[in-house]
Amino acid sequence: MQKHMVKEIKADVTRTRAYIGKSELDDKVMHVIEKIEREKFISKKMRAFAYENHPLAIGFGQTISQPYIVALMTDMIQLKPDSIVLEIGTGSGYQAAVLASLTKQVYSLEIIEGLADQARLRLQELGYNNIEVRTGDGYYGWAEHAPFDAIIVTAASEQIPPPLVDQLKPGGKLIIPVGRQHQTQQLIILEKDLNSITRTQQILPVSFVPLTGGHSKGQE
Repeated sequence: MQKHMVKEIKADVTRTRAYIGKSELDDKVMHVIEKIEREKFISKKMRAFAYENHPLAIGFGQTISQPYIVALMTDMIQLKPDSIVLEIGTGSGYQAAVLASLTKQVYSLEIIEGLADQARLRLQELGYNNIEVRTGDGYYGWAEHAPFDAIIVTAASEQIPPPLVDQLKPGGKLIIPVGRQHQTQQLIILEKDLNSITRTQQILPVSFVPLTGGHSKGQE
């Protein structure tokens, strides 16, 4: 079933190559996607759909992302074995597990306490010792562990949060969906060069749940 999911991801890469500028994703990323059992990150009643290439509900009004998007976002930030990564939006913990399988340390923030607690326990039980999960407003990042080699945001914001840009290491990459819920969102990659000058690039249209927290009240 995992092999079928990988096949579907590769088909999506082919379909969207004009957007993403590549015809295949990194072999290391695809190997991890095939290896990790997605069924362990969703409820038992949803497990029949675990390896279908689309989002699934995980409770609290949240979803586990489409496998293609998980693979694409992971590929785009070009992780190295010694990278320190910040994830905004732990959700079920699936994306964190993918990241942790490719790099040294993952710090993950989840604003919904119930989800954070579930994900923390799940990841511990699965043996991911290089992931630290905390309940908190991801808009403001995790300054205590900054700067980060890469930052991945798994919920849509109306703007790229300035605190996250500040916490990105020179030479690092940040990937985030930008836009309002139920409207067109764009997956954007931000790169900070060694002189801390940033540039952004739109990757492709996406649909994510919104980034929530105290900041959102001032954006309405």
